[in-house]
Amino acid sequence: MAANDAERAQQQIDEIEALSSIYGDDWCIVDEDEKIYCIKISDCLDQPKWTLCLQVILPPGYPTAEPPIYQLNAPWLRGQDYTELANSLEEIYVQNLGESILYLWVEKIREVLVEKAQSSDPEPDIKKTTEEVDDDDGDDFLLDYQPTQEDQIKMLNYMTSESQQDEELPPIHHGNPITDRRSTFQAHLAPVVTTRQVKRVIEKLYENKKIASATHNIYAYRIYCEDKQTFLQDCEDDGETAAGGRLLHLMQILNVRNVLVVVSRWYGGILLGPDRFKHINNCARNVLVE
Repeated sequence: MAANDAERAQQQIDEIEALSSIYGDDWCIVDEDEKIYCIKISDCLDQPKWTLCLQVILPPGYPTAEPPIYQLNAPWLRGQDYTELANSLEEIYVQNLGESILYLWVEKIREVLVEKAQSSDPEPDIKKTTEEVDDDDGDDFLLDYQPTQEDQIKMLNYMTSESQQDEELPPIHHGNPITDRRSTFQAHLAPVVTTRQVKRVIEKLYENKKIASATHNIYAYRIYCEDKQTFLQDCEDDGETAAGGRLLHLMQILNVRNVLVVVSRWYGGILLGPDRFKHINNCARNVLVE
């Protein structure tokens, strides 16, 4: 068994070294100890239109016994596009069981991006990509992503009139943004007592173009069921590996009930490593305390 573990560890080291030499600056170590890596993939080298970040975590059993854990991060990647790409990656894993597959994954993603660039798909909205923002835009970034007071009041006062059987939309409170190295984080909170309300609040937040264009919208909720004296709770990473679980853990520690917290992150082009979790939690804690 130990020999297998040592063998797998060596296979991982060899694969990482190979990828790092093939992809150079596009390959990035997010956390060496946790084996978290990120690679930026684009449709071409000169003037890329379509880019995507593939983040992978290599579990101890990879490659022989476990697949890599992965996230595909690109603001334009939603719905059908995401599902199709994820299915392709899973197919590659199944066809190459027990082998190192990251190179095959990266090249498959690149193939999809090249197809997009060559097809009639409109280019992604530049403001939504996770590229670096120009230096002189730095100061505008924070202001740009703060909902105006008018928007906030509209959201807070908004009650549904769509249909009587729909539960009314709870008031939504927006926290103050935190910015670090061009990434901006902002928490939103709503009191909820049913999962239907959770869904309604998230739909309402996505109607705000700024929030919809966030790289990640991470959320967690806890609803206390009086009759069963238990909590109904769930979370969503939205591409930011492990962030939803950490957010839910924070809510458990603070013993909050009947609350949904959503944290939006707009990525500014510079990887923050573990600091991003600190900002997500601080945003959430501040909005909960308020």
